[in-house]
Amino acid sequence: MKNNGSVALISEMLDTANVIRDFDFSQTVGIADAIRAKGGVFFSGEGSSRILPSKHFISEALRLGVEVSMGTAGSYEASEYDLSRLVVLVSSNSGQTKETITLVRKLLSEGHEDVYAVTVTPGSVLDTEASESIVLKCGAEKAVAATKSVVEQTLVYQSILCNIRNDVSCDSNKTKAAVLAESVMGADIDPALIEKIAQADRIFFAGRNNGVAEELALKATEITRKPGMFLEGTIALHGFEETMTERDVIVFVEPFETEHDKTSEIFEKNVGALVVALSSKPTPFPTVQLPLLDGFNDYFALMAGWNLLVHVGQRLGVNLDKPNRARKIGNAI
Repeated sequence: MKNNGSVALISEMLDTANVIRDFDFSQTVGIADAIRAKGGVFFSGEGSSRILPSKHFISEALRLGVEVSMGTAGSYEASEYDLSRLVVLVSSNSGQTKETITLVRKLLSEGHEDVYAVTVTPGSVLDTEASESIVLKCGAEKAVAATKSVVEQTLVYQSILCNIRNDVSCDSNKTKAAVLAESVMGADIDPALIEKIAQADRIFFAGRNNGVAEELALKATEITRKPGMFLEGTIALHGFEETMTERDVIVFVEPFETEHDKTSEIFEKNVGALVVALSSKPTPFPTVQLPLLDGFNDYFALMAGWNLLVHVGQRLGVNLDKPNRARKIGNAI
């Protein structure tokens, strides 16, 4: 994607490289200590404020074998759970998301002392009412689709994990990660591939339950105005072809190598749909190549997906900053 300053969404996406470069991993030492003391953490929020930040934390913690109880759910669902023995971490860019504030007020009224908030809005309801809050440095976004704030929220959660593990590589790798992020977002994409995706009826994103493919499915609706759907893991191989057509696109994020042949058989041969991969390894499909850097690979996959979607949205003549119906604050208190 190219930045001429006229599209806020692109400017905000490209700003994420500096968000990574300037991020302070030490700011969550206290939260990490609280999670160690209680032995568990629960993440809540709505939409992009929860999908990638919480699921990236959980998947990385499981991959690394961190002995912490973890869970995540939307705020109304979380209100039905017993969270008294867990640190609770909630995110809301606006700081006035109704569901999230309802959960925070319920927990505080019950005497919960470890309710931490992440928001981009100082002085907001969430900022003032939570036990403690972290205000993001990225600043408010003009585009409706959240991008740089999602990355900083995810970094906040990742920093907690780094501090739980006393892992200094998170901080030492951030400069290199920022450079790689810039290269991913600035990478050229085959115009013929963009044209094919632009003509699609729907865009499916398949991948691990680490928040990347799910977040990209949401962004597909906001950026291309096409229906986007997240297919977790290999669920794409278990019957979804029944309703797919040759006018659909399936984007696999880091596809499992053992399933390349089956994927080709089902979607390319039987359905006639276009299969695309965002991958750090070669695949038999049109592939957007991803770099690797421990701790930051999910960010690169996300940004490669952004780049792809922005090209498609521009090809379709979409106003990337102003959707017809979607709102910046989904459900304000």
